Amino acid sequence: MSAATPQPTMAGIPDPMAPAAPAPQPAQSGLFAGIPDPTQPAAPVVERDQAAEVASLDNALNNPDFTSVFAPIDPQASRKKMAKQAGVEPVILMEHVTKIYPAQPNKPALDDINIEIYPGEFVFLVGHSGSGKTTLLSTLNRDVKPTSGRILVAGQDLMKIKNRKVPFLRRQIGAVFQDFKLLPQKTAYENVAFALQCIGKPKGVIRSQVPEVLRLVGLADQMDSLPDQLSGGEQQRVAVARAMVNRPPLLICDEPTGNLDPAISLGIMKLLERINRTGTTVIVATHDREMVDSMHRRVIALEGGHVIRDQERGGYGNYGTN
Repeated sequence: MSAATPQPTMAGIPDPMAPAAPAPQPAQSGLFAGIPDPTQPAAPVVERDQAAEVASLDNALNNPDFTSVFAPIDPQASRKKMAKQAGVEPVILMEHVTKIYPAQPNKPALDDINIEIYPGEFVFLVGHSGSGKTTLLSTLNRDVKPTSGRILVAGQDLMKIKNRKVPFLRRQIGAVFQDFKLLPQKTAYENVAFALQCIGKPKGVIRSQVPEVLRLVGLADQMDSLPDQLSGGEQQRVAVARAMVNRPPLLICDEPTGNLDPAISLGIMKLLERINRTGTTVIVATHDREMVDSMHRRVIALEGGHVIRDQERGGYGNYGTN
């Protein structure tokens, strides 16, 4: 029997990180007709009121302009292997990082963390609530300063960086949150434009880039809508557009699909994967077991502030969602 062919990715290019698709099986008949194959993940159920949003997400993901605006790198290459061979430094380097909050002096939020993440990687951060995921992400944009250790992000030593330079560091980091964090009195266009205004981009650049990035996430028709006029999935797409409009080399996502239904979550995660394919390093903290297991990306698991697993093509593992 011939080997199965790779499945096309969202950009129409086989994904070397994805497992080969199983060979087609004959249709079930007789007693087994209609029984789902337990080896295949169930597709998310799309409710009637979600159909339009799922369709718009699919259209955005199939947009061939995406990788012409955000230039793709070689999809057949291992980002980590390429970086090491080229002598490229990690975009994130954490050495013996410990964070102790005064309220819990005997229970470090992070305890001797050592991690290297290279440009272009897609990394899932998993673990129980309270395992240290949010604290770890907060150290990367200097919202939280570790008690000890060393952190380099995009070449900046976060233990030595002066406070006045922190805003310049954050220009290189896009952030997507579970609760969207949109400005309620601003339209989708204005929320995305605000990210560029804050870093002093000229009005002409804003007028050209904001509609383009909203179109790429499938919201060209919603630019004038306020957040409360958008669904949760649409609000999260605005948040993704805001995070990527400045084309940062690093995108940090803290439970980006935590408030979304499975069918919408799948589209958001595919959108993040599409952004990663253009070369952006993406780190996603999540409790979404099925999503992690299906994507076969690098998984870093935390427990009690320790890294207990760092797997190149991993799954969620034995971690609950509480």
